[in-house]
Amino acid sequence: MTGLLPTIAYGTGAGVEWEVLNQEVKDLFHAADYDRALVVAQKALEVAEENVGPDHPDVASSLNNLAELYHAQANYAAAEPLHKRALAIREKALGPDHPDVALSLNNLAELHRAQANYAAAEPLHKRALAIREKALGPDHPDVALSLNNIAELYRAQANYAAAEPLHKRALAIREKALGPDHPSVATSLVNLAGLYNAQANYAAAEPLYKRALAIKEKALGPDHPDVATSLNNLASLYHDQANYAAAEPLYKRSLAIWETALGPDHPDVATGLNNLAFLYHDQANYAAAEPLYKRSLAIRETALGPDHPDVATVLKNLSLMYQQMGRSEEADSLLTRAQRIRAINR
Repeated sequence: MTGLLPTIAYGTGAGVEWEVLNQEVKDLFHAADYDRALVVAQKALEVAEENVGPDHPDVASSLNNLAELYHAQANYAAAEPLHKRALAIREKALGPDHPDVALSLNNLAELHRAQANYAAAEPLHKRALAIREKALGPDHPDVALSLNNIAELYRAQANYAAAEPLHKRALAIREKALGPDHPSVATSLVNLAGLYNAQANYAAAEPLYKRALAIKEKALGPDHPDVATSLNNLASLYHDQANYAAAEPLYKRSLAIWETALGPDHPDVATGLNNLAFLYHDQANYAAAEPLYKRSLAIRETALGPDHPDVATVLKNLSLMYQQMGRSEEADSLLTRAQRIRAINR
């Protein structure tokens, strides 16, 4: 998990009602009240289309906002055509090198990254970065966002050497431009820490995770999904060091936040369930682990599709546990399916 907040755009021109609706969307989005935000965002889109026509940049802003809300709920099929329409409007109306075009490229790329479609995401992110560096300068926060997202793309593919300098540059830009306690600084800290954690450099990762958690709790409140992400990441750090007593309450708190904020069927909930299950699994508490694994698997299959790499992760974990329990036939069946998914996504 990156903890990255999707970027929502706002504009002017479609009228006062549209601007008021957009502000409400922004407030609801940052409160993680996505269901209500979707209703308001749909209304804002209708108002924009009525006031300025279907091909105006303000319509693209409303399309972007609606798509980002669907993205936050893991409804990728609903989000993609909205992002593509927004991108087409902006390219035609503003030109191919406008920062708002970069915004659409970034958000479409992030949609692909969420679905592990890295080959589709990378060229979009690189084009967005090039536009932003040229239009905004090398030290703008939007440049940091693109650097962060490309780095996360590389981290997901275990290309740590390529990811680290991008994360460090993004962090430096954000600290200078936004101040040390901004949520975007916390995002960079989390992602850099995740890079170190993946390489078992726990001593480097822990203080970054803790600083990010403190920033997020202060800026967003204790019950925000991004706080849950930081809690989960710190728990994973302790888990990797077999410090189960420190990890368990953090996993439980993060899971509770996600369930309340995002609903019981969100992929982030599945992540929380899988991680807590794996903690119990590592302690041979199979009775506690099994139902959590199974619920995580069901959520991911429904939300992400049966062939997503995150589905394979749960299948592999459950297979390993069944093998340890002596349930070899079930274990082999799950492992075969996990391997098939991995092969599809190579």
